[in-house]
Amino acid sequence: MAALVLGTAALMVSTPAWALYKVIGPDGKVTYTDRAPTDKPAQALRTNGSVSSTANLPFELRQIAGKYPVTLYTTKDCPPCDSGRQSLRQRGIPFTEKSVGTSADLQALQRLENTQQLPVLRVGNQQVKGYSESEWQSYLDAAGYPKQSALAGYQWADATPLAPPAASAPAAKGPANTREPGASTGSGSSTPPPPTGFRF
Repeated sequence: MAALVLGTAALMVSTPAWALYKVIGPDGKVTYTDRAPTDKPAQALRTNGSVSSTANLPFELRQIAGKYPVTLYTTKDCPPCDSGRQSLRQRGIPFTEKSVGTSADLQALQRLENTQQLPVLRVGNQQVKGYSESEWQSYLDAAGYPKQSALAGYQWADATPLAPPAASAPAAKGPANTREPGASTGSGSSTPPPPTGFRF
């Protein structure tokens, strides 16, 4: 039984999540490759369709992030989501954050990750539902991410909605909500609460 468990764990670590890179040459020619270029900036096309720039990452971290990209699915007013985000940033993990704030986002989460529980962490092709510090760290260790942050001056991108926003009619009145995720507002006109149906 122990040999079976060890064999399964080894298989999980050795199975790569194939990455695809988009490289734009000086002449404007676009090339797609499965190898991260070392001599020019590239964009890693993630399994969830989002694009992550690898240009500002140290070489070794860029290689790991190319093989095992990290995606975090969160929602507002979710303490486990906040703890998970903070844990990834403290360790210096470059990740893409997708927010679930509408019914369309929730449907996309169900379709992509087969769950409505948040947060969800994806490391390469491995999924972790819910937040457990030790479990998250073990998956990051298995992928080869450094235990200490190797990022200096790195800026994580703001969370973006999981489902693309539907084409909407011209805005009624008032400015668009430009509030950052997690920021509190003093008025009652903040973004709507997360849809019903998901759980922490």
